[in-house]
Amino acid sequence: MPSIAKKFVAELIGTWMLVLVGAGSAAVTLMIAEGESKASAFNIGIGALGGLGDWLSIGLAFGIVITAAIYIFGPVSGAHMNPAVTIALWAGKRFPTKELIPYLVAQFAGAALGAATLLSMLGSKGATVGGLGAPGPFPGITLTGVFIAELVGTFILMLTIMGIAVDKRAPQGWAGLVIGLIVAGLITTMGNISGQGINPARTFGPVLIDSLAGGPNCWPNFWIYLVAPIIGAILAVFIYDTFVKEE
Repeated sequence: MPSIAKKFVAELIGTWMLVLVGAGSAAVTLMIAEGESKASAFNIGIGALGGLGDWLSIGLAFGIVITAAIYIFGPVSGAHMNPAVTIALWAGKRFPTKELIPYLVAQFAGAALGAATLLSMLGSKGATVGGLGAPGPFPGITLTGVFIAELVGTFILMLTIMGIAVDKRAPQGWAGLVIGLIVAGLITTMGNISGQGINPARTFGPVLIDSLAGGPNCWPNFWIYLVAPIIGAILAVFIYDTFVKEE
């Protein structure tokens, strides 16, 4: 079995990759939209003129990097890269208590490093214009709607993880691809509601570095992106164990 140190590094690098590529795609989309708005005198953002095409691109960026990270680090740490996943597996007695804190620290630290790396490449506009890809409520969406979107998105993600990666009856070798695809689908469908963070660490990194770099203050709504995914993931494990779990 890999040591806890190796698992820590795997989770840290995997989450760093997720934020760098996934959240980075959202930040770059906003920066491109800002340039187009100046040229056309329209105020646009993600999805405003690009429609679902913007969200499909962002979703695919997340899906591709998650797929790669799972195949790279899955044999080492299981490639959780998401505190909601780790906590849900722990709550379902599928993850050891002694490794819970190291995994969470690695995930949050990796996300912060990913956002800091984005800032170093994109410059201050990466934060002030792109928000470093931090998710947030979209115009016309209530905080209740955002909470539900984050809960439901993580619920579907965790059900998929249980079925394709945890259940011993699952076909071998498909977990990375299927999980990456479901993330891409969720972001494409519900991105324009909540930004589909569905991962407390992925949200934390950009929000933290934004607040330090003069970007938008996303802390007031951060609790939603922390609490809703954890509830959704735990609920998915409970439902799976009740109705689908192998005998």
